[in-house]
Amino acid sequence: MPRTVTSFETDDTGLAAVRRPVDQFWLEEMVAPDVYDCAEGSFRTYRRVVEVTDLGEGRHRVDQVIDWSLAIPVWEPLFRPLLRSRLTATFSAPPGSGSGQLPWWAPPDRLDIRATMVLSQLCVLSLLAGYLGTVITQTITYAADQFGASSTAQGSTLAAVRVGIVLALVLAVMADRYGRKRLLVLTSVGGAVATAMGALSYDMVSLGVTQTFSRAFSTALALLIAIVAAEEMPAGARAYAASVLAMTGALGAGGAVLLLPLADLGVDGWRLVYLAPLIGLPFFWVIGRRIPESRRFVRRTAASAKATLSGHRGRLAMLAASSFFALLFLAPNSQFQNDFLRNEHGFTALQLTLFTVLTNTPAGIGVVVGGRLADTRGRRRVGAIGTIGGAILLAAAYQVGGVWLWAFTVTGSIVAAVTVPALAVYGPELFPTSLRARANGVISLAGVLGSSAGLLIAGRMEDHLGRYGPGIALLAIGPLIVAALVLAFYPETAHLELEELNPEDEIPNPLSFPVL
Repeated sequence: MPRTVTSFETDDTGLAAVRRPVDQFWLEEMVAPDVYDCAEGSFRTYRRVVEVTDLGEGRHRVDQVIDWSLAIPVWEPLFRPLLRSRLTATFSAPPGSGSGQLPWWAPPDRLDIRATMVLSQLCVLSLLAGYLGTVITQTITYAADQFGASSTAQGSTLAAVRVGIVLALVLAVMADRYGRKRLLVLTSVGGAVATAMGALSYDMVSLGVTQTFSRAFSTALALLIAIVAAEEMPAGARAYAASVLAMTGALGAGGAVLLLPLADLGVDGWRLVYLAPLIGLPFFWVIGRRIPESRRFVRRTAASAKATLSGHRGRLAMLAASSFFALLFLAPNSQFQNDFLRNEHGFTALQLTLFTVLTNTPAGIGVVVGGRLADTRGRRRVGAIGTIGGAILLAAAYQVGGVWLWAFTVTGSIVAAVTVPALAVYGPELFPTSLRARANGVISLAGVLGSSAGLLIAGRMEDHLGRYGPGIALLAIGPLIVAALVLAFYPETAHLELEELNPEDEIPNPLSFPVL
C-alpha cells in the first residue's frame, strides 16, 4: 500500500487548519482524535494520522502519515504518481487559500468508489471500441491496392460498412429492454471477432461485409459506454467522463495506427491489424463482466417506468441533425486522410503512423480543456467554438502541404477535440432511461447517413478532380450548421441531474428503492 509521510512546523492557526478534514476531490471524516478516513472519493483505502509535538511559544511540529490505495482498476499505475504528488503538496504545509483548487486531471465533481471503478472499466472497453472503429479506416488504402479498387470503391465500401448501424440500433433497443451490462459484453466480443474476420477477405465486398458487422458492434459498444457513464457519473462530472472516455478511445485508435507499419511487411501485411483484437479478447471479456448494471437502469426497471419518444421528438430531431452534419465532414476528413497523404504527398506506412500519432496526440489537450470547461462553464459556447474552429483548420489541412499541412492538422485536432466532451454528453443526457439507448441509436443512424453521404461526395470529387481538397472544403459547411444548431436550440445541461432533464425518470417514492 502506498504511504505518504510529511513533516513541518506551524503555529496554532496552522495546526487548527491541519486538523480540519480535507474537502477536495476526496472528503475526509475524523474517526478518532487526529485520525482521518476517506468518507467519499476515489480511494479504496485511506487513513491520515496526525502526530503533534509541542515546541513551545505557540509552535508545533506536525508529522503526518497517509496510507492509501486507489479504486482505479487497470489505470491505477498511471494515477498513483499524480495522487502521491497531490497528497505531498496538500499535507506538506498547513492548508492555504489555494489548497482546495482541483488539479487538471481531477473531476470537477467528486466521484465515489463505484463511479470511479465503473469509469475505469468503461475506459478499458473504450480502448477496444476505439481500435475496432479505426481498423478499416487505417487499412483500406492497402486493401484497395491489393484488390485493385479505386477511390470511389473505397468510399463506397466505407459508406456501405455503415449499414451496420441498423444492427447497432437493434442492439441499442435490446439494451433498453435487457440492460446495459449484458450488451456491453456481447458487443465487445462480437466486435473483436467480426473485425478479425476481415483478415480473411478476398475482395472489397467480403471486407465490407465483415466490417459491417464489426462496425455495428463497435458503434453499439461506444454508444453503451457513453450511456453507462452518463447514468453513473454525478451531475458535475459527466463531461469529464466523456473526455476521459474520448482519450482512451483515441488511445485504442492509436493502437491501430501503431500497428499500421505491419502493412509494409508484404502485400497481405495489412491483415495482421485485423487479428490483433483477438489477443486481448479474454481481458476485455473479463472487464465487461465486472461492470455492474447501471443503477439508473435497475431503478427504472424496478419502478416499471416506461416512456415514449413522442415527447422527445424535438430533441431527437435536433441531435440527429447535428450528428448528420457533423459526420458529413468528419468522416471523410478522417477516413480519407491516409489515402490523401499516400497519393498526394507520397507518405509511407511508417510516415503515416508518425503523422497520425504526432498530429492527433495533442488533441488530448483539447479533450481535457473541453471537458473541464463544459462541466464548469457550460456546454453550448464551448461546443460551438470548437466546432467552427476545428472545421476550418482541418479543411485547410487538405489544401496545403509541407509544414502548413502539419500545423493545420495539429491545431485543428486540438480545437475540434474541445467539442467531444462538450457535445457528446447531450445524447445520453436528453432522454429518459427507458429510451436512452434507443434514442442514441437513432442519433447514431443519422450520423451514419451523414458520414456515408460525405464519403461518397468526397470520393467522387477526388476521382473527378484528382485531389481531395475541394470536396473536403465543400463538406466543411456541415460543422457550421451544427454550430448554429447548438447556439440556437441546445439547452444548457451542466450541473443538472438526469432526472431534472427528464422528469419521467423521477421516482415518486425513492426510499422504496435501494441505493446501489
